[in-house]
Amino acid sequence: MQQSLDSNQPATVAPDSVKTSLLKNLLSAVTSFEPVLSDFRIIFERDPAARNWLEVVFCYPGFHALCLHRLAHWLHRRGVAFFPRFISHIGRFLTGIEIHPGAEIGKGVFIDHGMGVVIGETAIVGDYTLIYQGVTLGGTGKESGKRHPTVGNNVVIGSGAKVLGNIQLGDRVRVGAGSVVLRDVPADSTVVGVPGRIISRKDKNQSPLEHNKLPDVEATVIRSLLSRIEQLEQKIKSYESIRQSEVKTQKAKE
Repeated sequence: MQQSLDSNQPATVAPDSVKTSLLKNLLSAVTSFEPVLSDFRIIFERDPAARNWLEVVFCYPGFHALCLHRLAHWLHRRGVAFFPRFISHIGRFLTGIEIHPGAEIGKGVFIDHGMGVVIGETAIVGDYTLIYQGVTLGGTGKESGKRHPTVGNNVVIGSGAKVLGNIQLGDRVRVGAGSVVLRDVPADSTVVGVPGRIISRKDKNQSPLEHNKLPDVEATVIRSLLSRIEQLEQKIKSYESIRQSEVKTQKAKE
C-alpha cells in the first residue's frame, strides 16, 4: 500500500514542476528579447531620420545585424557548431556588418548605417554604445585568447575608427572619426588621431552626435607654431633695428 502511494506521489508533483519549467522558459525568452527592444527604441533617440517603426524594422541594416547577431550569439553560447557562423555570414552579406557570434554586445546599441563595421570574436560592447560606419573592433594579430577591445557604456565611436587589441575604453568615451586607438582610454575622455591621443577629459555635457565640436589637435599645434614664429620674427626685427642704430652711431663717431 505504501509503495503504491509512493509511486503515485510524482504524478501530483509533476504539474508544479512543469509550471515552474514553463515559467523559467518564459522569463528566459522575455529576458533575451529585451535587448532587441532596447536596440529598437534607441534608434528613435539617436537618429533624427527615424520617422516611424516600419522604416526602422525594414530599412535599418544596423538593427538587422544586431538581431541576427543575438540569435547567433545565443546558439554560440550553447555550443552549437556551424550555424552561428553561418548566421553571421548571412548578416554580413545582407547588411555589410560583420559581427562574430562570440562577441558580447549589450542592450541599446546603435550601429548607424554600419557598412564596413567589423566586431571581433572576443570583443565586448557595453550598453547604449553608438557605432558609426567603417568601425573596426579588432585584434592586432599578435595575441591569443582575449584579443579584442572591451568597450564601456555610452561610448561613441566615430566613422572609420579602428580600436585594436585587448584594450579597454571606459564609459562615455568618444573616439573621433578615423582614429586608431591602441591603448586603454579612461572614462569620460575624447580620443582623436593616429595613433589615438587623449585630448580632453571629463566632458560630459557634449552631445554624442556633435563630432563637429571635437578639438582639432593639429590645428591647435599649427596655430601655436605660427604664433611662436611671429614672436621670433618680431624679436629678430627688433635686434636688427638695434644693430642698425649701433652701426650708424659707430659711423657717426668715426
